Amino acid sequence: MNVYRYEENPLLTPLDVKPHRDNFEVIGAFNAGIASYNNEIIMLLRVAERPISPDPDIVLAPVYNTATQDLDLIELRLDDERYDFSDPRVIRNKSKSATFEYLTSISYLRIARSKDGHRFTVDEKPFVYPSHSLETFGVEDPRITQIGDTYYIYYSAVSPVGVGESMVSTTDFVNTTYHGMIFGPDNKDVLIFPEKVNGKYYALHRPTTKSTGNPEMWIAESDNLLYWGNHKHLIGLREGMWDSGRIGGGCVPFKTERGWLELYHGATLEHRYCMGAVLLDLNDPSKVIARSGKPILEPEADYEKKGFFGDVVFACGALVEGDVVKMYYGVADTSMAACELSLQEILDSLEPVV
Repeated sequence: MNVYRYEENPLLTPLDVKPHRDNFEVIGAFNAGIASYNNEIIMLLRVAERPISPDPDIVLAPVYNTATQDLDLIELRLDDERYDFSDPRVIRNKSKSATFEYLTSISYLRIARSKDGHRFTVDEKPFVYPSHSLETFGVEDPRITQIGDTYYIYYSAVSPVGVGESMVSTTDFVNTTYHGMIFGPDNKDVLIFPEKVNGKYYALHRPTTKSTGNPEMWIAESDNLLYWGNHKHLIGLREGMWDSGRIGGGCVPFKTERGWLELYHGATLEHRYCMGAVLLDLNDPSKVIARSGKPILEPEADYEKKGFFGDVVFACGALVEGDVVKMYYGVADTSMAACELSLQEILDSLEPVV
């Protein structure tokens, strides 16, 4: 697969984003939703900010307080044996079965803009900031689907009761309408198709269960973009392959002559994240036609291999111009990058699914 990585990569790093709050530091500017609006490319960044502790023996955990509409900073001592601090992203309570007790940073969404798709400037203020009880640990990993003149922005809403997918909409990237949580916990990696198919809206999603099943890709349908049903399992993990550990949606699906093309992420059991593709039937997206046997993009560049969480390429948006697929992707859970691929090469690389 021929891949042209932009010379400017990484396009945006944490150093390019001024913290929203005093005494905080930006540790991630990544996994951005992508849209074209008003002759600009909009990169809706997930910005992760971490409070700077004045005491090296204390970790501060930020939590949005819905009553005060401000952040509470929970102080936790590193020598407190009740907690596990080994993962820099989370704080685990050893006595509880929950995945984590607190996050060490809080994420929100912030707009970066570009005329040429290579050089971006970042808005001074957040665009979507935690504001609801289901977002007290932050909002993460947005995707953007344009339908008509409306841009639907959906993202992971994180709180002590789980991770679900919430949605807002905008027509001007200034004002938003909040639509609530459209997929309940535990669910993420939602992607809404940009048009109806036979009278129905379709969305990909990735539920995660603690009983049986794996983190795999599902598809659902809706009459109104808010209430989703007729859920079907779409594709699963493949033992010994690049997507053997977990899979989930990457870029909003787009139409080709052969079917709906979805660029999705897959990880190994060792947490190495790559990008591949799956082709879905134009008239029934729940039918899988073909799938990548090998990745179309894997972590090879230094900025993809080293960072807050290395060996990660995680695409969240693509712009298609003729045969050129401009894919914007997060790297190493730290920064944003972009590359160009041939649509024809992607389609020709897919292996039929029997």
